[in-house]
Amino acid sequence: MIELIPAIDIIDGQCVRLTKGDYAQKTVYGDPLEMALEFEHIGFRRLHVVDLDGAKSRHIVNSAVLRRITSATNLVVDFGGGIKTDADIETAFSCGAAMVTVGSIAVTQPELFGRWLKKYGAGRMILGADVRNGRISINGWKEDSHEELLPFLKRYIDMGVHHVLCTEISKDGTLSGPATTLYREVLAASPDLHLIASGGVSSAADINQLEQAGLPAVVFGKAIYEGRIDLQELVKGQA
Repeated sequence: MIELIPAIDIIDGQCVRLTKGDYAQKTVYGDPLEMALEFEHIGFRRLHVVDLDGAKSRHIVNSAVLRRITSATNLVVDFGGGIKTDADIETAFSCGAAMVTVGSIAVTQPELFGRWLKKYGAGRMILGADVRNGRISINGWKEDSHEELLPFLKRYIDMGVHHVLCTEISKDGTLSGPATTLYREVLAASPDLHLIASGGVSSAADINQLEQAGLPAVVFGKAIYEGRIDLQELVKGQA
């Protein structure tokens, strides 16, 4: 059964959603902690938290929000956005993150990512693979690298990476359906990969489609905040 992971994106301490990663296309949805508590009350066990200020600033900014969430809930939180240094990753873990999602560093400083993978273990590291036009995007999706998705993933899978969060940027925040074909390609190349889909989910039908394609987990956000998905029914279906 596919694991359901709601997302909370943070700017200025508030829960927001962007469209295609565009900071100019921002909708504010309120207090992240209230949202996290509601998710826990409904029955979710996991939470994906992204520090969008951190991604833009290239260092963690909203660590206090992360600590509030992990202190007040029992949710298993993975945290990403702005993790660029040893100090950043230590901050994330010390503020209660169970796992961290790291993308840009894997492109720009592969030796550092490799060291973190060895130090913290594959169970606590999620490789962020954010894709635009077939290439990995970095630094809050402000830049596109020369890294192509499948070779990029293979290199790190060979190093021991097991968890990958893959976002198709053109789908993110659009409610236009997930990039199922892309995920099928990834799983065909690496069948044992714990691949987390992200971007475009608009309905329970989209989630069912991903499950049928073999995805072990999905992150989704805007469909929740826009009332497109009955969360009670979704979680009940996993009971």
